[in-house]
Amino acid sequence: MSDRVEDDKQIGRLARKYALLNAIQHNSRADQNSVIGRILSENSELRKEAKRVRTIVLEETQRVNSLSREDQSRAIKEEFPGFLEEDASRRREVSKQDATKVPELPDLPNASPGQVVTRFPPEPNGFMHIGHAKAAIIGSQYARRYEGKFILRFDDTNPAAEKEEYYGAFLEALEWLEIKPDLIKNASDDMPRFYELAERMIARGKAFVCTCTQEKMRENRSLMLECACRSRSVEENKNLWQKMIKGGLGPNSTTLRFVGDMKSVNTTLRDPVLFRIVEEAHPMKGRQFNVWPTYDFDGPIEDSLDGVTHAMRSKEYELRDELYRAILNSLDLRVPQIIEFSRLSLRNTTVSKRNLRKLIESGDVKGWDDPRLPTISGLRRRGILPQTIREFILQMGVSKVESEPTWDMLESINRKFLDPVAKRFFFVPNPVPLIVRNAPSKEVRLKYHPDRPMGERIVATSGQFLIPRDDASALKPESIFRLIEAYNVKVESVSPQEVIGTYVPDSSIVGVPKFQWVPREGKVELKVLVPGALLIHDTFNPDSLTTIAGVSEPEVDRLRAGEIVQFVRVGFCRIDEKGIAILSHK
Repeated sequence: MSDRVEDDKQIGRLARKYALLNAIQHNSRADQNSVIGRILSENSELRKEAKRVRTIVLEETQRVNSLSREDQSRAIKEEFPGFLEEDASRRREVSKQDATKVPELPDLPNASPGQVVTRFPPEPNGFMHIGHAKAAIIGSQYARRYEGKFILRFDDTNPAAEKEEYYGAFLEALEWLEIKPDLIKNASDDMPRFYELAERMIARGKAFVCTCTQEKMRENRSLMLECACRSRSVEENKNLWQKMIKGGLGPNSTTLRFVGDMKSVNTTLRDPVLFRIVEEAHPMKGRQFNVWPTYDFDGPIEDSLDGVTHAMRSKEYELRDELYRAILNSLDLRVPQIIEFSRLSLRNTTVSKRNLRKLIESGDVKGWDDPRLPTISGLRRRGILPQTIREFILQMGVSKVESEPTWDMLESINRKFLDPVAKRFFFVPNPVPLIVRNAPSKEVRLKYHPDRPMGERIVATSGQFLIPRDDASALKPESIFRLIEAYNVKVESVSPQEVIGTYVPDSSIVGVPKFQWVPREGKVELKVLVPGALLIHDTFNPDSLTTIAGVSEPEVDRLRAGEIVQFVRVGFCRIDEKGIAILSHK
């Protein structure tokens, strides 16, 4: 029990620190969702305790928001000295790394400075992936460009698929991508308003209660036939609607449908379902409601009520545009302008949350942050930078032309950002011992970067090394090779177990092969995970993750999890945990 109390104190301290910072940055009002996102992004082990974290954060944000701005500033300086400066420094560093100019988006139609409102409406039924990132980045970019407003709205009206941890996962991903919404809200908070508007539609004869089975409904839609339920009077529909929302009717037994056009060539207009009964508890609302709107209803309603001027979404919704406008027109609500662009995926992978969930549940991949996945947490763990994702997406632009870019394009942009800042280290895959006779004890100075003034480290040597097996297998007796930045070695004998050579003091010998190396004393055992193509011909590739076992120099043992370095002749790697790195790319 005492451990839990102590844990709660630690969470409370984190919550207070980030709530104070958030309040100072946003006119004295801390946003609890932003605070939760920051905590979970820096303490991944707390994701399983998201509900507990939320409760503690709510209490702390309320306390912080009760303080005056002066008291908030005094509290953060006294309780967390240096934190404001540290956070400002971190932001400057991110800005400096993101100095590369990214492509400009085309002008928005009918847009005026200060009048543009965009939104990002994910459903919290999985983790955020690169396809979501496209919508979020384009929406936020346009809002900033026009000095407007950007809304993060969780379209959480399907209790059967949503989990509390997914809200936090999206917040964490957006925080890492440096996307800062002006408003964060849940569609589920507007359920009373949805019910009110549904009743208005019924009263206007624009919606009817249907008791057809799903099979019958599907058959009628296919045959363009109106069902008998459509002829019910307004009063009958009102009474049945009240029975729906009061409970007692089973799931899939009754729905509220839009009075559309069953003869329309656009199948989405053939009396689509607006509300259905869902028995599962909602992650935020529990069992407060049992009748929930479909995305066809809550999407346009929320966009209109929230003041969205430009509703951006992927081209897959193009057929639903007519329904979107019809629902709003039936209620005399303002109709936003719809902006569509092509969906973003990556070759040899999938952005379908349903397919991703199957891969996770089957154990084929090891969670939403598996480095083979195109989720934001997977890309982050792989060593893809947030500024890389932004530039990659903006290069794609808002075209409606379908494309499936390769990982190479993403990696090329990432390499551009990493190359100037990543420290270089030696990593020897599949090592073979090398004994150098008559070798002097020597301290070798190795630069962290060949072209940048990033300092150096000193590696002590005494003639006992480990070198790559592939290099060793090409050696012949009497041949000469050079240990990079150390000295030349003449080969005496070669076997699968070891290489024996003699120190060559003449450093003027040139044109010989150069090998990277690690001293046997102080070596660090290291495994490098190598992500490959997740899918081959849309089927899971069981060889999509391989491992290179090897050793690295002593300095690598002091690297922190999350640091991205370049292992010479291997590639850029992100330190995942002690003894394990993940290959980002060559």
